[in-house]
Amino acid sequence: MKISVFGLGYVGAVTSACLVQRGHTVIGVDNNPTKVDLIAAGKSPIIETDLPEIIASAAADGQLSATTDAAQAVRDSEISLVCVGTPSRMNGSLNLDYLRTVCEEIGAVIKTLDREHIVVIRSTVLPGTMRDLVIPTLEAAAGKPLGDGYRVCNNPEFLREGSAIYDFYNPPKTVVGASDEIAAAKAMALYEGLPGPMITVPLEVSEMVKYTDNCWHALKVGFANEIGSICKAEGVDSHAVIDVFLQDTKLNISTAYLKPGFAFGGSCLPKDLRALSFHARDNDVDTPILRSVLESNVAHIDRGIRQVIAAADGKRKIGIAGFSFKSGTDDLRESPMIDVIERLLGKGFDLRIYDKNVQLAKLMGANKAYLMEQIPHISSLLVDSLDELLDHGEVIVIGNGAKEFADLPGRLSGEQKMVDLVRIIDPAAAPAGYDGICW
Repeated sequence: MKISVFGLGYVGAVTSACLVQRGHTVIGVDNNPTKVDLIAAGKSPIIETDLPEIIASAAADGQLSATTDAAQAVRDSEISLVCVGTPSRMNGSLNLDYLRTVCEEIGAVIKTLDREHIVVIRSTVLPGTMRDLVIPTLEAAAGKPLGDGYRVCNNPEFLREGSAIYDFYNPPKTVVGASDEIAAAKAMALYEGLPGPMITVPLEVSEMVKYTDNCWHALKVGFANEIGSICKAEGVDSHAVIDVFLQDTKLNISTAYLKPGFAFGGSCLPKDLRALSFHARDNDVDTPILRSVLESNVAHIDRGIRQVIAAADGKRKIGIAGFSFKSGTDDLRESPMIDVIERLLGKGFDLRIYDKNVQLAKLMGANKAYLMEQIPHISSLLVDSLDELLDHGEVIVIGNGAKEFADLPGRLSGEQKMVDLVRIIDPAAAPAGYDGICW
């Protein structure tokens, strides 16, 4: 395939070299003549392991060339990969000027082509950039709508400096967001045969994936450093602690706890976060990440309460389905749903609550004393069945993931609203009046 790669910085240079190794012909495009001259001379414009040798060979074979002439590069290629920088402005927002300019250049050439062209954005961009900037800019420059002679994709890269060549050939995943299936197949064909899952998603999902990855990596580094600082203050070997931590692939290094939903609670997480944060302060160790986790949890509870109030829209009757801190238990210790219930009661809402496990605990469980002595005003609102809950509630709130709640969305009347805090069903199959807290 003939490919033009816009931007010969870190991502563009590595991508160009590796695509040539995979048998493609690549034309690199950059407005910096020094980078273009380096490629023409078979030299790498960046320092990266193994890259100079690949570029030297590719340039010598004529499979890799470079130019400052964007129009000619588009005319001579079937697909354009855009790898230009999206640097931060002083206020933290992205500077998309380079991306806009390249889209204008590509669009102007598409206007003159009598064949289809694929535009793939590999630069890191925030959700909505493809819809709000890339596509409108291409349409304006091309003078015709998306799909009329051109298609677009978003293809985030997962390359680490120092091991980028290895990462290209051993990706953790390959992700393509596309305007249509034909575009997705064309972009995905560039990586055919590489290991790891090949994932096609909507444009906005592909844009958000890279930010999710990088913020998670930053959080891991900061978390490990805070744990290490506490360990140092105590004379504990931090690497020995983390080595044990990493051996748990069931809960720690896994998919566990990483599905968006409602706030955490229970007898362990809040208590242990407070204890370790206090202990760190006692040792004069500042741990802003650990400290902010509880603040983030409180903010999420507030978010849920605001959503319920908005759904009520002046109505007063609310039904709560599940208020133990998670399904399959009667444990109410630090359940975030108690905060939700208390706040709604304080605002004058008329509540009814159903939770089979808590109802049993009221009769005979270990939490009976807690229910009867600590929150009698809440326990008095418990009803015996989901039918009673539905008869009462103008808004139904799903508070935990008990399986018996899965059919509640389908039982809503046309007037009832639902706020789902746990994703009890696939939102794509949800009825009118349904809303989720994180989806």
